[in-house]
Amino acid sequence: MEQIKTFLLLGSLSVLLVFIGGYFGGQGGMLIALLIAGGMNFYAYYFSDTMILKHYNAQEVDPREAPMLYRVVERLVERADIPMPKVYIIHDHIPNAFATGRNPSHAAVAITTGLLELLNEDEVEGVMAHELSHVAHRDILIATVAATIAGAVAFIANMLQFGAMFGSRNNRGNPILMIAMAILLPIAASVIQMTISRSREFMADAGAAHLTGHPEWLQNALIKLSNYNTRGEVHGATPENAHMFIISPFDGKNFSFSNLFRTHPTTEQRLERLEALKEELSTANEQNKLYDRHYV
Repeated sequence: MEQIKTFLLLGSLSVLLVFIGGYFGGQGGMLIALLIAGGMNFYAYYFSDTMILKHYNAQEVDPREAPMLYRVVERLVERADIPMPKVYIIHDHIPNAFATGRNPSHAAVAITTGLLELLNEDEVEGVMAHELSHVAHRDILIATVAATIAGAVAFIANMLQFGAMFGSRNNRGNPILMIAMAILLPIAASVIQMTISRSREFMADAGAAHLTGHPEWLQNALIKLSNYNTRGEVHGATPENAHMFIISPFDGKNFSFSNLFRTHPTTEQRLERLEALKEELSTANEQNKLYDRHYV
C-alpha cells in the first residue's frame, strides 16, 4: 500500500510540475527548471553520502572498534541478502541513526554514540533493520527524484515571482495570481515531498519488523528515542537532511500546525502500525506451528 502511495505522490508532483511549467513558463521554462534541479540532485545522489558523513564527522569503524554494532549489522545483511554497508559512528550524545548511499552496493549506516549508550542490543538491531530497509528499498533514489521535481517547481515559482513583480511577456495571468501561485505551488510540492518521506518511513518500519521478526524491538527503540529527542538535537542537524534520521531531530520543536511538513510520521502512528504487524506475525507463527505439528 505504501509503495502504491509513493508512486501516486510522485505522479502528483510530476503533474504539478507540468502544470506550473507549461502554463506559466512554457515548455522552455519547465525544461530549464528540470535541468537545473536534475543537475543539482544528480550531484547529491552520487556524492551526498560523502557530504553527509563528513558533515556529521562520522568515523568509520571495524568489528574490533564496535563489535556489538558490527555483529548486529552482519546478522541483518545476511538475512536481507544485501551487501555489507560501511559502518560509521557519530560522536554525539543525542541518540539517532541514518542510512545513506545511492544503492545497496554503495551504502553506509551511521549511528550516534548516544544511541549505543541508550539502547540494548535488541533495540539497536531494530533500528539497524529499519535503516537497512531504507537501503534495500532504494529510498535515497526515491527521495532524490522527489527532491528534483520539487526543486524544479520551486525554481519556476521563483521565475513567476520575478515575472509578476518586474513584468513578463507572458500575459496569460495577472500579477497577483502569479504571485499567489508562486507562493502556494512550492508549498504544495513540499507537502507532497514530505508525505513521500513519511510513507517510506512506514515501509522501513515494516521492513524492520519482518527482518527481525520482533516488531517490539523497534517499538521500544522508538519510544526511548522519542522521549530523549525532546532534550536536544544532533549537532549540525539541518531541515534538508532531517528526513534521513530514524527519528526527526526536530520533532521536539514541532507545533501542531507544522504536521504537514513533518519528514516522519508521529511516533504514535508508527507504534500503532508496528503493533498491528506484531499481531500479524504472531498469528503467522502460530499457524506455522500448527502446520508443523500436523505434517511432521
